[in-house]
Amino acid sequence: MPELPPAHEPVAHRRKRLYMRSIRRGIKEMDLILTAYADVHLAEMSEDDLTLYDAFLGENDHDLYQWVTGQVLAPERYADLIAGIKAQVNAA
Repeated sequence: MPELPPAHEPVAHRRKRLYMRSIRRGIKEMDLILTAYADVHLAEMSEDDLTLYDAFLGENDHDLYQWVTGQVLAPERYADLIAGIKAQVNAA
């Protein structure tokens, strides 16, 4: 089970924690993809976006890679997030 964030974690700390989780994944490809996405989008995310991204980062890297590359359909709750990540990859 993924580790829960500290209760009442300050937003600045949360963004830093999520950034670190974005850049240090188990798969190098996901390091590159999520670092690029976090660099552009993390600072502008709302609290709800941060919560969703936090849950997303708790998923298995192999699943994340398959969702982002379109090999497997992502769960509906991540559809918009995956679309944004794919757009970031295509823009690079």
